[in-house]
Amino acid sequence: MSRIERINAELQKQLSIVLRDGINDPRVAGKMICVTDVEVDSDLTLAQIYISVLGGEGSEQSILDGLDSAQGYIKSCLKSKIKLRNMPALRFKYDNSISYGQKIDKIIDEINSGEKNKD
Repeated sequence: MSRIERINAELQKQLSIVLRDGINDPRVAGKMICVTDVEVDSDLTLAQIYISVLGGEGSEQSILDGLDSAQGYIKSCLKSKIKLRNMPALRFKYDNSISYGQKIDKIIDEINSGEKNKD
């Protein structure tokens, strides 16, 4: 595993903890936020953080705004847990793959139940 991959994995793990326990912003607090992926660029200046919100459809932009406003707090929490010379800037992006997968599953279930009713 390369150094960047290890940093990605550790950032993902620690971000999940911080987002679960540490943010008081009402746009974020109490939401089921899942960090689906972290991609740090090769010079460690920027980290793309992909999040998914379970049961929060329609409030994605509000949650992203809350995370952006709490970025300083999040970075300070990460600095105390991860030893890097410079903590990369955090850019949060919404990952809709989980909700997309749920929609596909629902469509497949509807098709399968429709075929059973024809028999």
